[in-house]
Amino acid sequence: MTTLNLGILAHVDAGKTSLTERLLYAAGVIDAVGSVDDGNTQTDSSALERRRGITIKSAVVSFRLGDVTVNLIDTPGHPDFIAEVERVLGVLDGAVLVVSAVEGVQAQTRILMRTLRRLRIPTLIFANKIDRRGARCDGLLRTLAERLTPAVVAMGAVRGLGTRDAAFTPYGPGDEDFRAALADLLTRHDDDLLTAYVEDALTYPRLRDALAAQVRQGRAHPVFFGSAITGTGLDALTAGIRELLPRAGDDADGPVSGTVFKIERGAAGEKVACARLFSGTVRVRDALRFGDAGEAKVTGISVFDGGAAVPRGCAGPGDIVRLRGLGGVRIGDSLGEPPSGDATGHFAPPTLETVVVPRRRSDRGALHAALTELAEQDPLIGLRQDDLGQEISVSLYGEVQKEVIQATLADDFGLDVEFRETTTLHVERPAGTGEAVEVGQKDGNPFLATIGLRVDPAPAGSGTRFRLEVELGCLPYAFFAAVEETTHATLRRGPRGWQVTDCAVTMTRAGYFPPVSTAADFRGLTPRVLRAALRRAGTVVCEPLQRFHLEVPEDTYGGLAPVLGRLRAVPRTTEVHGTVRTVEGEIPAARVHELERRLPGLTRGEGLLECTFDRYAPVHGEAPGRPRRTTSSQW
Repeated sequence: MTTLNLGILAHVDAGKTSLTERLLYAAGVIDAVGSVDDGNTQTDSSALERRRGITIKSAVVSFRLGDVTVNLIDTPGHPDFIAEVERVLGVLDGAVLVVSAVEGVQAQTRILMRTLRRLRIPTLIFANKIDRRGARCDGLLRTLAERLTPAVVAMGAVRGLGTRDAAFTPYGPGDEDFRAALADLLTRHDDDLLTAYVEDALTYPRLRDALAAQVRQGRAHPVFFGSAITGTGLDALTAGIRELLPRAGDDADGPVSGTVFKIERGAAGEKVACARLFSGTVRVRDALRFGDAGEAKVTGISVFDGGAAVPRGCAGPGDIVRLRGLGGVRIGDSLGEPPSGDATGHFAPPTLETVVVPRRRSDRGALHAALTELAEQDPLIGLRQDDLGQEISVSLYGEVQKEVIQATLADDFGLDVEFRETTTLHVERPAGTGEAVEVGQKDGNPFLATIGLRVDPAPAGSGTRFRLEVELGCLPYAFFAAVEETTHATLRRGPRGWQVTDCAVTMTRAGYFPPVSTAADFRGLTPRVLRAALRRAGTVVCEPLQRFHLEVPEDTYGGLAPVLGRLRAVPRTTEVHGTVRTVEGEIPAARVHELERRLPGLTRGEGLLECTFDRYAPVHGEAPGRPRRTTSSQW
């Protein structure tokens, strides 16, 4: 028995969860197909998901396709919950990208496909809702090729399009047009295949083998059509999953290596880590390393089988497991040996922030504890408390996420909260180089420590780095660790109140007073020295910019152009195709919501807007500061 870890991804409402239900039903895992509208689906298990009819948290279910065990991971489709998708990508062997045959390629579809292609995750495309009025086939294929990737090929023909009787018939060896389309696609990346094609020696079995090879390399993307509601096309899709997508590795005797992609809470409030194992075997009572320095004994293992997680004494490569006993584990931690591959973020960070306020003042402590637990499950919430502990802020992707947090706090923790107005998250970057030194017990320094720090600008997008220009032997290791940890903590709030990023902090001087100096002396002194160095370097406040793609009727652009100017949108390219004008450019993230609100009225409801995070750029004009409450001025 082999294992395939399969992700189901889509823009919201494309039918992703309905497809999951249909696959589970076809495999005999469930007796009836659940409905998102009725709130009885297998993977949308929380009351909030059922009530809102959307997927909020990724969910794992398991089923069998012949000799293959498929761990299927259903992910959220709404862009406000892209962080859930972020964490799942690193554990997948393959993916099915669901596209509505009615609505076609949507904003989130393009973002997901761009990321799947960059990571070379083998991906099949399922065009859903062929039974719905307005469904398209040939037009959708052209759109897929133009807006997602030219490496698509239809795997069958649709009849009865847009009716309840719509059906999908897979192509076979006798379909000459299909063989020609397949050969045209596959010979672009295979010279031997091209030679065989030219010599008229290219057999259909060899074409299918080449298709499977190129799918597994992320070079080709077969397109299946069907309906998750009626079940048509599902047999062809499942056959494609079995034939074309790769299996997980089977190095059971190698070193343990895995990744934690989700944290849950058990019935008693204990942490449960959901992880993908890439190699090695984990057994109950094994001491397991995780993260940078953590280690704990595994007290329980569950492996997904037949639609649910079942207890097991051990788990091996390819398994999606739920591990108990790892009290200090966090999302993103590696287990054992760090897996190879891209460990960087795949999607943009949140660019919005709001203050959460309990309606009852007595709930402040409970609110902080509840948000801390939620932040364990979603680290990009970015929990932040002001200096007096009076206000708590969270980071957001959008307003729907805010509503979900509010409902979760009410349902799961009994907390009634309100939110302040959502604001845009800025960052600060060093404007130059600054340096500061404080010598222990001199010139007003009350700490038994000497620290010198230099702040230098670093390339955009590089984050923060801590470096040493002093010898490692001049301080105990614990003192170095205290300086580095406190440096990163201090950089969360710069002179204007925003996180300082894209900088290198170098320790240029160090000293202590043995045996009386402690790590606390270095934690206390580091913020003073670092803030002094930052003041001398100066900082530039930067705002998030979105890259936009806009399609509007050509005759409406004259009225839209001045609005784009007032919103500080900068068009970079513009093209006219018949009656449609396409504009691409950049716009401050803070202005996107207003553009979305005004676009329908300016374009007779025909305008289409897609926005994705691009970069941070210096603010023009007066730089905004982040409001804060503190007992004294730290800057």
